[in-house]
Amino acid sequence: MKVTDNDAITIRSLIEHQLAAFQKDDAQGAFDGASPAIQGQFVTPEYFIQMVKISYPAVYRPRSVFFEKITTIQGNITQPVLLLAPDGVPLRALYFMQKQPDNTWRINGCFLVSVESKEV
Repeated sequence: MKVTDNDAITIRSLIEHQLAAFQKDDAQGAFDGASPAIQGQFVTPEYFIQMVKISYPAVYRPRSVFFEKITTIQGNITQPVLLLAPDGVPLRALYFMQKQPDNTWRINGCFLVSVESKEV
């Protein structure tokens, strides 16, 4: 699937909106950006935000956010985002995106991976 410039802008905006919702503890706002499968898994916005708070502190309260170039990982449109966790550890969040039948985008999962440090 080809990602247009408009798709990339929409995807970034969706993730930014969700990150802003986490900052405000806006469970419904954060939940709205999740795909139907993710919403079905967590059932309520409150369960969803509680899971993120416990399991993804870098996503829940990042100290900084930097969007990288959209890519495809195992067939999934993926938006990599560099995050600085609350404890100062850099992480890369891989947001798997899903285009819905109505052509809107939703977040269909987020995986955190360590950022390899390289000595120069």
